[in-house]
Amino acid sequence: MSATDAHHDVIVIGGGPGGYAAALYGAGIGLDVGLIEYRALGGTCLNVGCIPAKELLETAHVFRTVGHAADFGVQASAPTIEWGTTLARKQSIIDQLVGGLSGLLKQRKVTVYNGKGSLGADRTVTVSGGESGELTLQGKAVVLAAGSTTRSIPGFDVDGSVVMTSDEVLSMPKLPGSAVVIGGGAIGCEFASMMGDLGTKVTILEALPQILNGCDADAAKVVERSFKKRGITTRTGVMVNGHTPKPDGSGTTVHFGDGESVEVDAVVVSVGRRPFADLLGLEGTAVGVDERGFVQIDERCRTAEAGVWAVGDLVNTPQLAHVAFAEGMLAIRDILGEEPAPLDHHGTPWCIYCNPEVAFAGHTEASAKEAGFDVVASKHHFVGNGRAKIVGDTDGIVKVIAEKRPDGTGGRILGVHMVGPWVTEQLGQGYLAVNWEATVDDVAAFIQPHPTMSELFGETVLSLTGRGLHG
Repeated sequence: MSATDAHHDVIVIGGGPGGYAAALYGAGIGLDVGLIEYRALGGTCLNVGCIPAKELLETAHVFRTVGHAADFGVQASAPTIEWGTTLARKQSIIDQLVGGLSGLLKQRKVTVYNGKGSLGADRTVTVSGGESGELTLQGKAVVLAAGSTTRSIPGFDVDGSVVMTSDEVLSMPKLPGSAVVIGGGAIGCEFASMMGDLGTKVTILEALPQILNGCDADAAKVVERSFKKRGITTRTGVMVNGHTPKPDGSGTTVHFGDGESVEVDAVVVSVGRRPFADLLGLEGTAVGVDERGFVQIDERCRTAEAGVWAVGDLVNTPQLAHVAFAEGMLAIRDILGEEPAPLDHHGTPWCIYCNPEVAFAGHTEASAKEAGFDVVASKHHFVGNGRAKIVGDTDGIVKVIAEKRPDGTGGRILGVHMVGPWVTEQLGQGYLAVNWEATVDDVAAFIQPHPTMSELFGETVLSLTGRGLHG
């Protein structure tokens, strides 16, 4: 092996959304890019995260729709689930997307190395433990994009059958008859919704006062009410104290709160993810890591090591694939000396794909008040929306928070919160309104197509002018 096996303009360690976005964006501009990944291209999002989770949720949606087919005059037998077919379809989608990503990287002439990337001094990166063998690479710039891994909690050793994290639940060989989901955040609620709709008796245990912490309280209440109607039990403000497995390995009893317990077939530990800097070998560099394990960066994703950037779940910004995409591109623009504007994470769009879906951007009503704004808020329900009635899915609201003008009407739009059918596809105009600092009058002047779900956003904004149409 030579002292240096290859030189690149940019070396990216990690092939998830942040890493491959940096690689594709940089290569598309003409940079010579090397990308190192030791598992599968696409990272958590594509292989054990966003894509497979949403595929299983779509299976639950189809199952739920067929179950209500008679409401539309379509006579169908009661649906049953062939879980093996669902898993095969999920894997097929993953394989197609991974193949497409691999082909795109090849088309852009990105050199892909299979192995573990470790950072040394002066932007030297060693590759080891993979099909590419033992290599030493030199980069003019390095982007760290090693992603994250699942967290667990003491006393819940993951065995992949009774105790699972998000990684294992996406490939569980069969649906459990009953399950506890520990953690009522976005991932926990998605798994609870999916399993509950497919027949699993689900209990969510959340230590905080509400599920979906960070969402507007009105939005979280809509989800909790919907869960209750569908037989999903939600317990908030309770701590989990451990569990007692059955001797035959068929299930366990989960202990929580003040002496309470529930017997279930499976436990899904969904308490978040931690940054995965374990293999990066940062000890001999100036790259800083905080007490929670996040790589420390400035507003342009620069680390304290000259010529080294870090993006995605590795840093303490919203752990979302689309944030990682944006950070990967921002790092490349900074490497090119373009002095890009820092990302405004306050305005990040959030999408949660449980049933009902949740989507939001900007302030909640509570956080706007805490920030010192005098606010006015309006909310409208999907039950009055013609398109929602046609589809047969009317659980949900649109809520808009705006600065309050002296006359009581709304001024600048501070936050948009949606719960209900297809809201993850409807957030766009709300996201733009928040991030362009549009006013209520600006948005109310636009014509909304009818009949659509999205016109409920326009209706909600219109009401903040003091001259609402339908309510």
